[in-house]
Amino acid sequence: MASIPPLDPTKPMDGLTRRTLLKASCGIGAAGVLAGAAAVTWDQVMHRAATTPLAGQTPILVLVTLYGGNDGLNTVVPYADAAYHDSRPDLAYAPEEVLHLDDQLGLNPGLKGLADLWKQKQLTIVRGVGYPQPDHSHFRSMDIWQTAAPESPVASGWIGRWLDAAGGDPLLALNIGDVLPPLAVGVTTTAAALSLTPAKGGTGRDAALAAFATVDPRDTAAAKQVVASYAAVGRVQTTFAAAEAAPATTTSTDLEVKGGLDVQLALVASCIKAGAPTRVYAVSLGGFDTHADEKTAQTIQLTQVDKALTAFRAALAGHPREKDVTTVAYSEFGRRVKANASQGTDHGTASNVFVMGESVKGGYVGDQPSLTDLDNGDLKSTVDFRAVYGDLLRSVLGADPARVLDKQFAPLGLIA
Repeated sequence: MASIPPLDPTKPMDGLTRRTLLKASCGIGAAGVLAGAAAVTWDQVMHRAATTPLAGQTPILVLVTLYGGNDGLNTVVPYADAAYHDSRPDLAYAPEEVLHLDDQLGLNPGLKGLADLWKQKQLTIVRGVGYPQPDHSHFRSMDIWQTAAPESPVASGWIGRWLDAAGGDPLLALNIGDVLPPLAVGVTTTAAALSLTPAKGGTGRDAALAAFATVDPRDTAAAKQVVASYAAVGRVQTTFAAAEAAPATTTSTDLEVKGGLDVQLALVASCIKAGAPTRVYAVSLGGFDTHADEKTAQTIQLTQVDKALTAFRAALAGHPREKDVTTVAYSEFGRRVKANASQGTDHGTASNVFVMGESVKGGYVGDQPSLTDLDNGDLKSTVDFRAVYGDLLRSVLGADPARVLDKQFAPLGLIA
């Protein structure tokens, strides 16, 4: 299964041609990862919230994808392990720099809000999460995480397959952004996509999208579907830009449309409070491929994540649906144990998954991987990522994991 990363509206699409993008998109079948047929406007979401609202006390899952391979060892820091300091003499955090969780582990200094959640027992850290025969490729590894199929590529994502089994309403799952990730593509149903980007003619990105949406008589049938999807992206951008100018009662006017994680989660909070009939929300942030100057770069990124999650929880504080929300943050892989010559880290394997909310068990799940018993310089996974999904399907979405996952695991007890 081919995969493309989400578009970054702040960056030009350097090196990405119409031909290569259409080819990549066609590879996943019927333009599945694109907004296309599943594109929705803010007005449509609010109409459904008013006419078919989500029943009270219905659990909601918010998935936060961190693209680039976040370094788990400098996120949940084994500050008391001598092997950590030996492997990263200039990149390791000193004990006094981290936010202590216990006498062995601490959080990155940028994660102050998550440290508070830990004290409230509203944060579960799943340690050593990975999959068999790990792949160091961003694209393949993220495909594996999002399709939940490590053995061989498949053309559907785990949330998409849940959608198929849940009745096929696209708005049961909502991606915030123009391009749907593979996780949101089912066999018969594709999740809805809500664009954050208003139409602004003249930018390199919009010019590129316009080019991708231009009909070419040489296109194959699959490519024509992709082209139609990009045309739909343009339409939803225009519609949402108009919705932003609506009266404050729409609850969307406070959003600065920049596409940052804080903005995405603010929109999710607005949807939840309005009663949108959505059980799963997908948001994302890139920039975690820290091959150089990691200590500064990663802390900046993690601080963004922390502030966005803290603001999200603050937006829901006191609302009847606050207790319904479980938020999960993950990345496609961790990094290697040893620092490289550029004071960064290279692509690795096992890492941490954060599960947050009032309903979580709190504390650690899974064994901390050894920093000396390695697999060719990589951490050995102690928890299969599909076990995490199984708990979320079972305890948050009320679904049978056997209908979604290719392998079953004993429950981890993530949800209290």
